[in-house]
Amino acid sequence: MKRLKVIKHLRDHECELQREGSRHSLYINTLTGAMATVPRHPDIKEGTVRAICKQLGVPQI
Repeated sequence: MKRLKVIKHLRDHECELQREGSRHSLYINTLTGAMATVPRHPDIKEGTVRAICKQLGVPQI
């Protein structure tokens, strides 16, 4: 799945960028305070996307 699609989904569900790392971006759910890292690759595996959504407490894509 494309990274930009994942980021748009997270933003639509009240998640914001906390900080940028060299290989990952840290996102936080502003409603719950949950945090997850998103790899900075153009394509992200489906299993990784499911884990990110679960960690942040947002619906699956």
